[in-house]
Amino acid sequence: MPVVALTQGMGSLAQDIAEQLAQELKLATLQHEVAERVASKMQVPKSLISRLRTGQAGTLERWRADRASIAVYTAEEVLETASRGNVVLRGWGATALLRAVPHVPCIRIMRPFEKRVQWLMAELDIDDRDLAEKEIQRSDESNASRMNEQFGVTWGDPVLFDMVLNTERLSADTCVQQIKALLLRPEFAETPASVALLQGMALAARVRAALRGSELTEGVDVTIDANAGAIKLSGIVVSDDERAATEQVTAGVPGVTSVDNQLRVMKMSRLFPSAKN
Repeated sequence: MPVVALTQGMGSLAQDIAEQLAQELKLATLQHEVAERVASKMQVPKSLISRLRTGQAGTLERWRADRASIAVYTAEEVLETASRGNVVLRGWGATALLRAVPHVPCIRIMRPFEKRVQWLMAELDIDDRDLAEKEIQRSDESNASRMNEQFGVTWGDPVLFDMVLNTERLSADTCVQQIKALLLRPEFAETPASVALLQGMALAARVRAALRGSELTEGVDVTIDANAGAIKLSGIVVSDDERAATEQVTAGVPGVTSVDNQLRVMKMSRLFPSAKN
């Protein structure tokens, strides 16, 4: 069940490549659907999620945005979709989220800045080069900022990818054939261990999203380890009630078979240094 993760710059032709690859291998694609699902869970307009992602949101929108929730729900959607297999994932941090999964090739589609500016001018049917340049720059800066903020990586760093394809020199069809050949290599063979790893990552993301969505645990930030349905919780919470609520919410997540609650409660003297024991 092939899974391919792509990252792109605006005007790199990644959409053409993703669509052709999906058609030839009979795979689903995931791109714009993420915004709809994240917006639904956060009860905000889809357009807001899209504007924040592309860097088009206004100053007040960016200031008010719950970026932590967006990251949590995005990870849930990407990992959940990847765990079902047979999909091409384009954008949304998929290459960073799936980098640890051995059978998922992480690929960057790129093209020189000038070529992307020319593409955008043709796409919009405009002669305003300055506008096109600013739009490409804004998109690139948004991608770089988001990848650094969410994953602590430098967007475009070649060591993060298994393959980098330059569509100035390679046609979309050639890129597709290169990706198909990569999928056949033994390094990207799906194994029981790699499938189990991805399933565990998806379940952990599902648990984190459930914790984020509960009023009792929305501020909890703990380590979640998943293995064949068994969840281990570790880290620090502020009260016994929060510890119990975290376990309760986790146990109610579909796919969770057991919860090993190793959470520690921070003492009041740690929260308030002047407090007496």
